[in-house]
Amino acid sequence: MLIGELSRRTGVSARLLRYYEEQGLLAAGRDVNGYRRYGDGSVVTVRKIRVLLDAGLSTEVIRQVLPCTKEDRPEFDWCSGIRDILDRELAAIDDRIEGLQRNRGAIAGFLARPGDR
Repeated sequence: MLIGELSRRTGVSARLLRYYEEQGLLAAGRDVNGYRRYGDGSVVTVRKIRVLLDAGLSTEVIRQVLPCTKEDRPEFDWCSGIRDILDRELAAIDDRIEGLQRNRGAIAGFLARPGDR
């Protein structure tokens, strides 16, 4: 299918589909006229990418874990190293949450002080 059809079937813009291709997440062949040609499995691949992006994973991490996904939810085949990658991502998210909680506490402290309002 051409990029416009893949875009229509997935709800993802052609611009983003080209970006996914640049990032090594999505593969396309080329017609003799140079147009991108995607296989039917690309619809499921794009759905997986979207779910993983929505989970907060970077395209770099997605590139590592995507080959170990199955179905479009996605579920994982626990390939070598995948659990370690996801454990690191979870720890990084926990660190960001702690940092945000500290920031929130500081700002709440500023607001709690008496002063000009």
